[in-house]
Amino acid sequence: MSVQQPARYAYLGPEGTFTEAALLALPEAASVEAVPYPTVPTALGSVRRGECAAAVVAMESSVEGAVTATIDELATGEPLVIIRELVLPVSFALLARPGTVLDDVKTVASHPVAEPQCRRWLGEHLPDARWEAATSNAHAARQVQDGIYDAALAGSFTATRYGLVVLAEPVHDVAGAQTRFVVVTRPGPVPPPSGMDKTSITVGLRDNHPGELMEILEQFATRGVNLSRIESRPTGKAMGRYFFFIDCEGHIADARVGEALMGLRRTSAHLRFLGSYPRADGQSPTVRLGTSEQEFAAARDWLEAARAGGSA
Repeated sequence: MSVQQPARYAYLGPEGTFTEAALLALPEAASVEAVPYPTVPTALGSVRRGECAAAVVAMESSVEGAVTATIDELATGEPLVIIRELVLPVSFALLARPGTVLDDVKTVASHPVAEPQCRRWLGEHLPDARWEAATSNAHAARQVQDGIYDAALAGSFTATRYGLVVLAEPVHDVAGAQTRFVVVTRPGPVPPPSGMDKTSITVGLRDNHPGELMEILEQFATRGVNLSRIESRPTGKAMGRYFFFIDCEGHIADARVGEALMGLRRTSAHLRFLGSYPRADGQSPTVRLGTSEQEFAAARDWLEAARAGGSA
């Protein structure tokens, strides 16, 4: 009898990253194989190639904002879709080799998203230390273990993985920081509406004429669809050329969201659907007068009756 192999989930490694902690927080974590990759693009690439069934990647920080590597990778290349999100608290510690004291620290390494969250602490306690970028916080810890750098910014749980000690904790500037992670797969059937959903898209400007961004926003506003996030990113084609990453409340199966997306598909340069999935906070969208499913259905019935020549 053949033994079915567990599904492989990619994540930004090596072991000891916050992304790994997010993967381990998934309900199915015990039944999947967690596979570390050195960067967000390589983790997502493993899903595109079929090496992994899904990837867990960071989407945004409550302090630093967007994780641009994730947004840019989802916006380009072979399509991928988000099927789930989760939000984890993030707390940073300063990790170093045993025997190190604060005065010994001349270099500090971390992922670029971590450094701004600890900038004031570093300026106050290590004003002369040089910060160095690493592909992940756990990779920074590994480089400290190897003697490349003196200290790393990472979760305190990472210390034991690499034989390090916690030199200081907490070292972040804002208490209660959170990071939003998403689970990404190849396109397939969209999860059914839960009533507490979010839809993500990217949309591009057609010719950058005056008011074009307002026209995009009006597709949502006139249908009562609230935007929870909008982020501009350069297309890379020319200076001043941008696309927008948008999160909106609701599910693609909702009439108001579906009609907004149809409007964007007609009027924008490009539209990429990145998934409809349950919100991590469990909040239901606010549906204003005239935009409920029942009211959209009644309006369609009225139109069909009018087209058929009946009383409308």
